[in-house]
Amino acid sequence: SVASQVKLVVYDLLGREVAVLVDGKREAGTYHDAFDGSGLASGMYVYRLRAGSFVQARTMLLLK
Repeated sequence: SVASQVKLVVYDLLGREVAVLVDGKREAGTYHDAFDGSGLASGMYVYRLRAGSFVQARTMLLLK
């Protein structure tokens, strides 16, 4: 397995960074990282995962 620099960040819809869940080197594999949105308003957010040259962004809905 190969280690890569991994960053998982949550943004609001205005593009402001609201949380950094992961920022460091990780070995290949499956991981589960908790997101505590208790300090955020309900609404849509974007999370972006960057691992080496791989980048993926998705939206999520936070409901309280």
